Amino acid sequence: MLVQNEQAWLKEVIAKITAKMEWVSEKSKHKIPYTTIDGTHDDRATENPSGADADGINWWTNGFWGGMMWLMHHETGNDKYKEIAQISETKLDRCFEDYYGLHHDVGFMWLPTSVANYKVTQNPESRKRALHAANLLAGRFNLAGGFIRAWNDLDEGDTRGWAIVDCMFNIPLLYWATEETGDPRYKQIAMRHADTAMNAFVRPDGSVNHIVEFDPFNGGIVKTYGGQGYEEGSSWTRGQTWALYGFMMSYIHTGKEEYLHTAKRIAHYFMANIPADGVIPVDFRQPAEPKLEDDTAAAIAACGLIEIAKAVGPYEQSVYLDAAVKLLKTLDSRIDWTEESDSLVQKGSAAYYAKAHHQPIIYGDYYFIEAIFKLKGNDLYLW
Repeated sequence: MLVQNEQAWLKEVIAKITAKMEWVSEKSKHKIPYTTIDGTHDDRATENPSGADADGINWWTNGFWGGMMWLMHHETGNDKYKEIAQISETKLDRCFEDYYGLHHDVGFMWLPTSVANYKVTQNPESRKRALHAANLLAGRFNLAGGFIRAWNDLDEGDTRGWAIVDCMFNIPLLYWATEETGDPRYKQIAMRHADTAMNAFVRPDGSVNHIVEFDPFNGGIVKTYGGQGYEEGSSWTRGQTWALYGFMMSYIHTGKEEYLHTAKRIAHYFMANIPADGVIPVDFRQPAEPKLEDDTAAAIAACGLIEIAKAVGPYEQSVYLDAAVKLLKTLDSRIDWTEESDSLVQKGSAAYYAKAHHQPIIYGDYYFIEAIFKLKGNDLYLW
């Protein structure tokens, strides 16, 4: 329960979100943004998106804009947000037609778009899209290793045995598919992957690996990789949040206590490493210089911490809720609330060794909005 002064702060932040999204949604209604260029949203739905490494319409973040619109529709009741969300959902149909660009991130793409639409409107086309995506994800399951394969063929060589911690956010698509159809296979695959992740990704101290390579033919761990963090064995903060919130998602869908305990262990590691100023680095074990930051990790962590607070007893709740509020207040102080930028969260970093740092990334905005609405107790749960 938020104290009175925090309730006033929360009300003020929601008012600022509503005011900014009122005009940003109109300006970007026909786009699927990833970042901003000179303050203006780019568009990953174009044939030639910005950035040499962009996957265009298949880019993994392309569901977040639609998800933001569904959150705003739920909060305000304004149908314009529903209509804008449906624009981007329809554009994603090209991904199914292209096929080859799709990989494990179909959950990120169709949970906040098609599953959200179906939950709200019962649109049968949205249901069909979401089930199609769920079948694609289930088809990536490796029976020998008990994991869902990450990506497709990469320049790094043979990646047939690769799995990543991010996929904890994709498997809720499989939980939903079982809940929707009654077919247990989707949930069985999701839980097998989650169980593998508990054992292979989460370290005893609550830190996590980003990439784990398994023997794709016989199972068993071959190697771990630093991935988007500083180095092998380090602690990429957004990976921590994919695990923290991701295991809570599996707990919410299954009620399996081990998932809750795992989420709490990761949360305590994360909370113990939050710097005094509340600004989250790209990697908790990175060098002091350069001081690379990732505000998107703070937003995702806040969502997961609030969900943990909902699941534990009253004596524990404040531990997680206080940490979430601290992160969100820090983010609020760093957000661009003006019309100079189409984005809210300004200092995202996709990876420690990325070419650019401290830039807007769409999932930072999505998870900040989700976390704020969670605090209000009026969020539309899309996972």
